[in-house]
Amino acid sequence: MKVIGLITGGKDSLYNLWMCAESGHQLVAVANLKPPAGVDELDSYMFQSVGCDGVAYVAKAVGLPLFQGIIKRKSVALDQDYRPIPEDEVEDLFDLLSKVKLEVGATAVSVGAILSKYQKNRVESVCARLNLHCLSYLWQRDQQELLKKMIDNSFEMIFIKVAALGLTPVRHLGKPVKKFFMELIKLNEQFGFNICGEGGEYESFVVDCPLYRKRIVIDQSEVRIHSNDAFAPVGYLRLNQLHLEEKHS
Repeated sequence: MKVIGLITGGKDSLYNLWMCAESGHQLVAVANLKPPAGVDELDSYMFQSVGCDGVAYVAKAVGLPLFQGIIKRKSVALDQDYRPIPEDEVEDLFDLLSKVKLEVGATAVSVGAILSKYQKNRVESVCARLNLHCLSYLWQRDQQELLKKMIDNSFEMIFIKVAALGLTPVRHLGKPVKKFFMELIKLNEQFGFNICGEGGEYESFVVDCPLYRKRIVIDQSEVRIHSNDAFAPVGYLRLNQLHLEEKHS
């Protein structure tokens, strides 16, 4: 099948896209929804907005055309099952994928959903209306096993947002997820922490993986604090300047 990769720059969307390629599908484009200009992080139930400044570099690294839309609507339909409502942000995704399908003749969409039925149901609604197959290889996988697989398959990812007890902006932002793998397991054992961040505990950005023809280098970034809570401070990394460099074997 000809696949559009829904990507955020994070590990889940890119690992699922890699699995599509490994399963013999043809990758034809990547697509992303970003906040309006001047907004780093959007309060969205559906879309990761942190790291959107790096998505263009991800597309170049993968070597695929990027189709990027703006999140113009809000979360309106909040039930787990989704019925299309013109005012809901899911319809921004419908508009974007409608355009991409026409441009590249795609027949399927790659989705990095692991645990959220809310998100998966909405992407499936869009795909059903556009007659696109929804490819979700990560769905309901064991998170510890899945993150280990990502690391073992040379996915180099960093924390770009933290929002949970046990994670702090100073200690974790910009650092490799691999370095803290055992720590994430301990947090899971102590607090029920989602090892892949499925509860919003953290967001990631992939700087290198088998899909990339070149690796992404972050030249300049900025830590921004959203909430300075004493127990679970929330902060994110703004990617101000990046470049691609050749891989060295």
